[in-house]
Amino acid sequence: MDSKSISILPALKAYLQKEVFEGAAITAERQEVLHTLADTITTRLASQQQVAMIFICTHNSRRSHLGQIWAAVAAAYYELPQIHTYSGGTEATAFNPRAVAALRRAGLVITNPGGENPHYQVAFAEGVDPLVAFSKHYADQSNPQHGFLAIMTCTDADEGCPVIPGAAGRFSLPYIDPKEADDTPQEEARYDERSRQIAQEMFFVFQQVKKNQENEYA
Repeated sequence: MDSKSISILPALKAYLQKEVFEGAAITAERQEVLHTLADTITTRLASQQQVAMIFICTHNSRRSHLGQIWAAVAAAYYELPQIHTYSGGTEATAFNPRAVAALRRAGLVITNPGGENPHYQVAFAEGVDPLVAFSKHYADQSNPQHGFLAIMTCTDADEGCPVIPGAAGRFSLPYIDPKEADDTPQEEARYDERSRQIAQEMFFVFQQVKKNQENEYA
């Protein structure tokens, strides 16, 4: 499965083939939510030129960044340039270096400029501007303020924010926090597991969007 319009970085391409396309195992319950998200994205793409997604968790340090980044990779892979991904939290902290390391192990190239809340440069393809990933509140001015889809990636943020101002749609897609394995022998494996799960689900979503579009024009 090769993208025709962009050149995915070689190490990332190998990871996708082994861990995402061949290793995907998504439960029926999760697929139901992902199909609904894909259908919503397809409908919005049919009526407007751009679709923005904000991935939200409590601290914008782990799961929401993984969601934003893997969704961006998947949208680019399936040639959906109208998709724009963002992330935010109910408070700002910093993009956790353990989550950064998991993405690096998956083949993304990430540059850390330093600082208390680094604005990481995240590259996944040649000739594509890197994403800028840093921790922020979901309503930060660097994020869209209205008309976006809110993807709730943790239970605490989902339950604590029943209404996301400006959101045109809201989806509950919680993931188990890999933080529970911090400073244990299982730390690296747990972060890799969560990153892989999110990658698989984001690729599932955008593969469905692409299929939906192809069926519309068939």
